[in-house]
Amino acid sequence: MPDNPPTVYIVDDDPDMRESLEFLLQSLGIVTKAHASAGAFLAEFQTGSAGCLVCDVRMPDMSGLDLFEHLSAAGSQLPVILMTAYADVPMAIRALQAGAAEFIEKPFNAHQMLERIQRALAQDGERRAALSAWEEFGNGMAELTDKERETLEMLMDGAAHKVIAARLDISERAVEMRRASVMKKLHVNSLAELIRRVTQYELLFPKRRTPSAFRSE
Repeated sequence: MPDNPPTVYIVDDDPDMRESLEFLLQSLGIVTKAHASAGAFLAEFQTGSAGCLVCDVRMPDMSGLDLFEHLSAAGSQLPVILMTAYADVPMAIRALQAGAAEFIEKPFNAHQMLERIQRALAQDGERRAALSAWEEFGNGMAELTDKERETLEMLMDGAAHKVIAARLDISERAVEMRRASVMKKLHVNSLAELIRRVTQYELLFPKRRTPSAFRSE
């Protein structure tokens, strides 16, 4: 993931609104990038960038809502705050059901907007931290040896050490050593945590190879 600081992207065809919001955020030390259209924003934006998007709904060529849906379809998880001077209930429902972080009606005061932006930045930071932790877990999974994977597969199936030892024709001590090595590589402290984390990993990243992926091979 990019190492750039969290950025608040502002997209609004109204120059006064765009510049005033940019000035407000920059005065507080928040990194901003402002664009007059969705197209200009898309030409520069890189999926995976940290921060949030503050976007006007009613713009020519591509509306803010269309921009949000375009980003979602492209796999972006950037929190989006949609703003409009013509808010209506169906539009708000559509935006929120589609996953928009916030929907705010113009005119708004600075405190309202800052509160929403800070919440969106915190949300993005938490999501990115969680993703980083899972990537580290995935790296640990990739470091497992074939024997460790074999043992983990049986542990995931609920087999006791004695049963695993008999099936693999090894000692229970060897099973314990393999289990300890797996737990060390995956940074877990108990069998229950190991099973929970591997299960969650399989659900979150079904396309990545995990112990259960070997069961049909």
